[in-house]
Amino acid sequence: MSKKVFAYRGYTLDQLQKMSMDEIIKLLPARQRRSLLRGLPPRQKKLLENLRKARRAVKKGKKVLIKTHNRDMIVLPEMVGFDLGIYNGLIFVEVTIRPEMIGMYLGELSPTCKRVNHGNPGVGATKSSQFVPLR
Repeated sequence: MSKKVFAYRGYTLDQLQKMSMDEIIKLLPARQRRSLLRGLPPRQKKLLENLRKARRAVKKGKKVLIKTHNRDMIVLPEMVGFDLGIYNGLIFVEVTIRPEMIGMYLGELSPTCKRVNHGNPGVGATKSSQFVPLR
């Protein structure tokens, strides 16, 4: 049985990484395409520069975690394989960028809300819970 090969809109990861930015933009969904056609703001350009510096450091054998507040950055093929710390308003959530994430926003990868697990009622919780027998 052969291993499933990743493809984004019919292109392999190697082909995507060799493409120019204009060719990649044409493959993305409408919202991401519009965002990138308007140009990258300075903070997103800085993130891409940091990724390129990190690529050189990784070739030398260092492990690099890039922290960012840019939740509105779109995952591009050149980001695949990096470890990013994406800020969710409280902490930096560590995410390893995989090929399946191309075209997503970084904010989608680090949720800002977590599930609420309420405790059991006990003494002093509310007036009505005073009649719940204690264990």
